[in-house]
Amino acid sequence: MGDDVADTDGLAPARFRIGIDIGGTFTDFTAVDDVTGKITVTKHLTTPDQPEKAVLAGLEGLTERLPDLLPQSEAVVHATTLATNVVIERKGAPTALLTTEGFRDILEIGRESRYHLYDPFIRFPVPLIPRPLRVGVSERVYADGTVIKPLDEDDVLGAVELLRSAGVRSVAVCYLHAYREPEHERRTRDLLLDALPGVSVSLSHEVHPEPKEYERTSTTVVDAYVKPVIDGYLERLEARLDRLGYSQRLLMMQSNGGVISAETARRHPIQIIESGPAAGVEAAAYYGRLLGEHDVVSFDMGGTTAKLCLLQGGDAARTRSFEVDRVSRFRQGSGIPVAIPVYDLLEIGAGGGSIARLNDLGLLQVGPDSAGSDPGPACYRSGGTAPTVTDANVVLGHLDPDHFLGGEMPLDAAAARTAVNEDIAKPSELPVRQAACSIVDLVNETMAAAARIHIADKGKDAKGLTIVAFGGAGPLHACALARKLGCRRVIIPPLPGVMSSFGLLATSLAFEQAAAIRQLLDELDGSEIEKQRRDLEIAAAAALPDNAAERFRCIAEICHLSQDYPLEVEISGDLGKPLTLEKAKADFRRQYEDTYGRTDDDNPLELVALRVQALSPPRPIEMPALERSDTRGTPASAEENRTRQIYQRSRDEMVEAPVFVRESLKPGTEVAGPAVIEERESTTVLGVGDLAIVDDIGCLVIQIAPTGAEAVQRHPEFASS
Repeated sequence: MGDDVADTDGLAPARFRIGIDIGGTFTDFTAVDDVTGKITVTKHLTTPDQPEKAVLAGLEGLTERLPDLLPQSEAVVHATTLATNVVIERKGAPTALLTTEGFRDILEIGRESRYHLYDPFIRFPVPLIPRPLRVGVSERVYADGTVIKPLDEDDVLGAVELLRSAGVRSVAVCYLHAYREPEHERRTRDLLLDALPGVSVSLSHEVHPEPKEYERTSTTVVDAYVKPVIDGYLERLEARLDRLGYSQRLLMMQSNGGVISAETARRHPIQIIESGPAAGVEAAAYYGRLLGEHDVVSFDMGGTTAKLCLLQGGDAARTRSFEVDRVSRFRQGSGIPVAIPVYDLLEIGAGGGSIARLNDLGLLQVGPDSAGSDPGPACYRSGGTAPTVTDANVVLGHLDPDHFLGGEMPLDAAAARTAVNEDIAKPSELPVRQAACSIVDLVNETMAAAARIHIADKGKDAKGLTIVAFGGAGPLHACALARKLGCRRVIIPPLPGVMSSFGLLATSLAFEQAAAIRQLLDELDGSEIEKQRRDLEIAAAAALPDNAAERFRCIAEICHLSQDYPLEVEISGDLGKPLTLEKAKADFRRQYEDTYGRTDDDNPLELVALRVQALSPPRPIEMPALERSDTRGTPASAEENRTRQIYQRSRDEMVEAPVFVRESLKPGTEVAGPAVIEERESTTVLGVGDLAIVDDIGCLVIQIAPTGAEAVQRHPEFASS
């Protein structure tokens, strides 16, 4: 690799960091060279049945460009959809539930609410554990931790034969109020491991040590259900990486944006169930900070879904009302609840692979189902025949079939046109290009409608927000989405098609531990609370590689007495001190008024839970400044000066638009729309009047034309008659 990195012992020193993100359609890779600052990326079609195959194939492709990559890497950070897919596809290990006698049906009883009040055919997800494998155990603990019925060990041992005969490989143990007194769960684990060597056990007080029995049980069951699969996958992947020369720890992205070791992920697989989307949010936050944009919309559109997240003041909100395997995909309450901290994302069934069809009324529908990577869009020539958003973009000229993935994966334009024509255009009696335009416009409107509600729920106006767009399809649709939302500015970072894998390298090592408290703030025992906080810090730090915590963040969950949904308040200082308590109360009331529009000063405040995050910041990624252009305006080398026919909706015809190679655009140059800017992993489409300026680190900063008048002024030749 050069004399400047030679090692005196003959071993090449670590210089690379690698991010690997498995998505529904593509697996993305980013390698950062910390010596030169060079960033190398690639993509590979995801292999759903054996996800490690795509990982190893992509690493092989990177190694061809960067010899001795893995032996010289100090970190491999991974995000995967595997845990979610295991639940959705019901491919987890045979799992049993041991719970307090009388509570075996809690997975079906749930909250006793209907997510769709007027649907007589309402359905709920089938529990991950069938009823015969849900066993009640005689034991009981009060909410204050008082044991009123000791654990009947004979009940536990009596269940062993049932579990053995059923071939159970994993057991979830969730006893009533175990978050207060966990000894019964611990003893149950000891008994199970003695009687069933090799069985995996998940204890609710370790997975989710908080009240709300249904959510705690559901979360523990999901953790147990996916644990053997995740454990086996990560073990195989680590072994293959070791054989390829990687000698460091494999790191995993959590759903809340922090990074943990693979060993910790194998113990707590529930923490990585939403890891891929979190990496994208981290990348958007990184570029927002670089460019001084603090209020942004992270817009990640891939092959299967589009994910939007609002970042205010540079931070994304987190939530604990996450669900997996929704029966009605976008209806809250129709899925399996997982009570872990995740980014507050809006997920929409709108991706490049989203399938277009006419419904029973003859109306166009796009998504939420996706062609994924297998069989993929019709233009992939992998067996897919249904028209997708990607096929529509090929028909409209937004994607060049000969330059997709830098020409490594040519697209079949004729197959795309045939799919759109046969399934949409002919039945609708529309020209094929109008049909393709309708597909793209509908998917844009679907995303915009959902985003308007999401942004309004956060008390923000979209007109004051900047969109940071990435993902394979994000730049294709970003300008059109911004126009619909009224956003005036769009940022397309460098290498947007693999941004989530880049985000894996821009986030902190982090792990969170929680403890239930349930005490009035005015009656807290300060010394006891501080002891609990220190215990949480020790436990959280122990989950990081090499106990690498550099700082801790303490969050208090506070609510009014008798309320059930607390707000999170960050605590700095000793909770036993009056000044810290008064600040916590003031912060809570301010947040309560922002959330609900009123305060309730007469109702006492209760500390529901305490959370501690152990954090270790990442090594910064130095984005090298690029050489600026001496002249402003559109670059005009022969390579960049090619044109392509793209569909112009205002004139209902194909128009000639310039096509630029992004890598050749120097900082300071401008590109005015309509235009297409191509790169290996993605394509940006500028509308009439849009103006893209390349900044010093290579971001496309796009000013969206706010009115038709401005568009006409900039490009009268493309104006609608």
